[in-house]
Amino acid sequence: MLLDALSDHLEGLAAERDGVLGVPPRLIADDSPGWIPASSLVREPYEGLLALVDETAARWSAPRHVAAALLWKTYGYWHTMPMALGWGLGRRVPLMRLADTMLKPSAAGVTVAASRVTVAVLPGDPLAGTEGTVVVPDLTTAIREALLEGQHPIIRALSAATKVGERTLWGSTAEAFAHPLLTLGSYDDVARLLAEIGPPVAGLLEPDGDGYRRRTCCLWVTLPDADPCSTCCVR
Repeated sequence: MLLDALSDHLEGLAAERDGVLGVPPRLIADDSPGWIPASSLVREPYEGLLALVDETAARWSAPRHVAAALLWKTYGYWHTMPMALGWGLGRRVPLMRLADTMLKPSAAGVTVAASRVTVAVLPGDPLAGTEGTVVVPDLTTAIREALLEGQHPIIRALSAATKVGERTLWGSTAEAFAHPLLTLGSYDDVARLLAEIGPPVAGLLEPDGDGYRRRTCCLWVTLPDADPCSTCCVR
């Protein structure tokens, strides 16, 4: 009941994409093998993280720092999308904490899921205080804290291990809010959300026509014969 609107939306997206979606509609990991705890990626000397980076590098014939950016573009997108859609669809934001989050390689690049999801809701929500919720005075603050707790350790590890810039990686997280939210409303909604969240995602996108342009590059354009993304800052 808490995330019915989000789950229905994700099931619709999965149908449109022939089942290729990087999060389960209910966000909870199944009992299939191969899940990797996200918390293991931040342990030095980053062997598990670099294994994923090197798989990405082999797939795209990319240098390691470029592969790190592309890996994050995938992981960051699927980890962020539920928060973005939860906010946009019903102001109920699922928080997938680092200790509860798992991932595994998939047709979507990686699939991200959790053993447990806590849903941030506002005090006036009819389900506030029920099992699985945390009542917060401000959802954007809760989102910012979730990014710092759930994403920053991995971003920091990727940067340390491969020398890719943290701002580059946060740019992909900013886009991960914008891309799904534009299916629900206008860029004004995106800009307002990112501004209210604040650093580290505020200021990394700018309006461009009916959409947006990034102020950072995901480094896809550096691959041989690759065209820039439609939102790329180097277009």
